[in-house]
Amino acid sequence: MESNKKKEKLRSPSRREFLTSVAALSTFPFLHGDPMSIITQPEKLPPGNSPAIMPGNDTSIIGGYGSWAAGVVEQPPMLSFRNPQWSDLSIWREKALAKTKELIAAPILDKNIPKVTVKNTYEYDGLTIEELEWQLPYGRPTEALLLKPANAAGQLPGILGLHDHSGQKYFGKRKITKTTDNLHPEMAILQKNTYSGIAWANELAKRGYVVLVHDTFSFGSRRVRYNDISGIAWGPCQVSDKSDENPEDPDNIKIYNEWAGHHENIMSKSLFCAGTTWPGVTLAEDQKALDILCARPDVDEENVGCGGLSGGGLRTDYLAGLDHRIKCAISVGFMSTWKDFLLNKSFTHTWMTYTPLLPKYLDFPEILGLRTPRPTMVLSNIDDDLYTLPEMEKADEILRDVYKKSNAEPNYTSKFYPGHHKFDTEMQKDAFDWFDRWLKM
Repeated sequence: MESNKKKEKLRSPSRREFLTSVAALSTFPFLHGDPMSIITQPEKLPPGNSPAIMPGNDTSIIGGYGSWAAGVVEQPPMLSFRNPQWSDLSIWREKALAKTKELIAAPILDKNIPKVTVKNTYEYDGLTIEELEWQLPYGRPTEALLLKPANAAGQLPGILGLHDHSGQKYFGKRKITKTTDNLHPEMAILQKNTYSGIAWANELAKRGYVVLVHDTFSFGSRRVRYNDISGIAWGPCQVSDKSDENPEDPDNIKIYNEWAGHHENIMSKSLFCAGTTWPGVTLAEDQKALDILCARPDVDEENVGCGGLSGGGLRTDYLAGLDHRIKCAISVGFMSTWKDFLLNKSFTHTWMTYTPLLPKYLDFPEILGLRTPRPTMVLSNIDDDLYTLPEMEKADEILRDVYKKSNAEPNYTSKFYPGHHKFDTEMQKDAFDWFDRWLKM
């Protein structure tokens, strides 16, 4: 399918409008700096891996080192399917998957499916909702919501709904679900500004899906508690003046989200020291949730998809790229290139993004491209300040080339919409129709 790139430019939102749109305000943890700053793109690099840099001819978020750093890795990277050396899809995928899994270093969890406890079951707005809980080998129990049409019979397609980051680490599954008419005020703001006021997991379930939404690593029920912190005596992550009491108070949530944003630096460094990565831990937890979804008797495990916005799009890129039980994947608001992160936008993103050394082997969109020829949709916003438009377009071109070379071009589609970082009504309709096309055949 042809990419529907709506190039008419709208007025870019101000910083305040943008932060409000993701309900993060001043606590947005991966916007330390002004995302509206103009970053000058370096000139095209000369051939070779180590171009000479002359003082003053190069600007980027890492100063005059940008062009040099951008030339360290040859393009396309060595395991890119776009390289002429790769002609056999199965041989390429085997090698590329093996290297990606090695570098992401996901922790090995118990091979058994966790025991799932149903804490509560009820009906709300035409849906049967189950409140679930399971225990992983580390941390507090994972809480999740399971949504499906009330009185549904037989097996239905399954969707793993992946919640966003949005600078709100106190919340997880509640960002994209609704189980009562009385939403928490912070979630009402987020859903209004980011999702057109829609709990999209609910709306998708109403279309005839079993939708599972779980709190992933460091969010919601899996968040780090102050009471568990020791050894930090100073700096923005010290907890001597903080308390886990009364956590639902909006003021306390704002304080927590700001603290958690700073704590990402510590968490990521510590995970590296443990021999794993943040993308690896998140992948492992998302795969356990996928195990649980696929094992349900009311789910057709041959027709399972996943999707999400922003941090949920990032999780989709890794999960759908590396776990091919996902038949249909939709990544929203998280697609660009390593070059974009390197030169322009690494400061706008969470540590959940980065797998050390992986750019030597695959460009960022090629993580999701590992799933070719399986159906894949990428939705982006033209005025999304988390990326630059030229590199979002380059990422789209890369994925399209991967699917074209694997003779699966009709199985990939992308759309660009006017506006800021969002997953609004129009985008949701396009996404849900794509799920219907491939999971209800």
